[in-house]
Amino acid sequence: MSFVCGISGEPTEDPVISPISGHIFDRRLISKFVAENGTDPISCSELSENQLISVKTDGTSSVPRNAATTSIPSLLKMLQDEWDTVMLNSFSLRQQLLIARQELSHSLYQHDAACRVIARLSKELTAAREALSTLKPHTTSKFENDDVSIDESEDQQGLSEAILIKLEEKSKSLTADRKQRGKSLPDGLAKQDELTGLKQTSLHTAIHSTGTPGLTSLDICDKLALTGGIDKTAVLYNWEKEQVVQTFKGHSKKINAVVLHPDSKTSITASADSHIRVWTVDESVSKVIIDVHQASVTDISLNATGDYILSASDDSFWAFSDIRYGKSLCKVAAEAGTHIAMHCIEFHPDGLIFGTGTADAVVKIWDLKNQTVAAAFPGHSAAVRSIAFSENGYYLATGSEDGEVKLWDLRKLKNLKTLTNEEKQPINSLSFDMTGTFLGIGGQKVQVLHVKSWNEVATLSDHSGPVTGVRFGENARSLVTCSLDKSLRVFSI
Repeated sequence: MSFVCGISGEPTEDPVISPISGHIFDRRLISKFVAENGTDPISCSELSENQLISVKTDGTSSVPRNAATTSIPSLLKMLQDEWDTVMLNSFSLRQQLLIARQELSHSLYQHDAACRVIARLSKELTAAREALSTLKPHTTSKFENDDVSIDESEDQQGLSEAILIKLEEKSKSLTADRKQRGKSLPDGLAKQDELTGLKQTSLHTAIHSTGTPGLTSLDICDKLALTGGIDKTAVLYNWEKEQVVQTFKGHSKKINAVVLHPDSKTSITASADSHIRVWTVDESVSKVIIDVHQASVTDISLNATGDYILSASDDSFWAFSDIRYGKSLCKVAAEAGTHIAMHCIEFHPDGLIFGTGTADAVVKIWDLKNQTVAAAFPGHSAAVRSIAFSENGYYLATGSEDGEVKLWDLRKLKNLKTLTNEEKQPINSLSFDMTGTFLGIGGQKVQVLHVKSWNEVATLSDHSGPVTGVRFGENARSLVTCSLDKSLRVFSI
């Protein structure tokens, strides 16, 4: 009977048993292993050569020939020693490989668990930051009494003399610039026959959440478009590069209006959650929250100074706020003693007067300095949904829920033109180009009118849903639109 060595896997010449592991080894190999390591090869427990137990055999088994009996004993002895070394090394490597595999498996499980923890903590940190920005006391202001027309709460300081001077100086500067520009039209301004050939040049449909249609508001600056959606987010998008620059998340309800600041990396959004948020391009968390309204904020308009914003709300109030500090400076009711939802609001290009449209179909022109109504236009027969001032300062366009568009002369305070809509679909967006030559209309379709002749220059029916935003590009040579069909479209001549 022969025994196999636990180290070499070969028949043993002089078998011994380790009392520690119970395995059989060749005395020569186990002696060398114990001399080098002092442990049992199998269990790794302490083992001395004296503990080894010899195995008695009957001598009938065949054993390998001893190297000393060969004709070249020295060579065979050398080969035998090398074989012993290889076997010992191979055994050690097998054990180390097994240990390394176990450690690697453990490390991989640890790494996976760590990644999951980091992802969860990052998500919780983002949520905590948003909650903190919402709760910052210096960014909120509340009004306490719906029955008064102007809220005189502690945060609403009114229009100080310094603010009025700033507004008036800016107004004078803009008036002078506008008169200078009005002497001649830009050389590159699009002509009527060119706009007739407006064609869609790009289509972008994956900007907002695909599960929640669609886009509710739009503003542009250069090649950047800021869109608001029913998915409660606003997205700053470069349509030329087809790249999302930033996604702004923080509102708890759909976004109704957006403004892209022309002079700084700032975006402003208004939502049905009654909040106005001010964002920077570099951060997805709003830096300022204006909490002045008690109902859905339906529209916002940036003052020409770039520091103040007007807001209209379903709570029947309009408010004038400082976007740098998140403070409301004044808040005024559409009509004292009544509750009339305000649907739209926009500054006159000079910044000292503004227009509002309300649910009772009345268009009002307000004097910002006195917070009083300067003129009223009661010509609509349905709620006024959109409003836009011409850059020349003389005309005002308004759109109603029954699809009617009216052009008003601010000098004569009368209605000049009226465009009716056979489908009676709401007019969601109005926009003049920078010269006041053309008017863009967003309803069930997109229409472009030449203001002076009131001729329809172009009709675009590419959208499959109501159009909610219309903006002209430079020199009216392009038109950017958005819709509830979840698409942002660019048309060019």
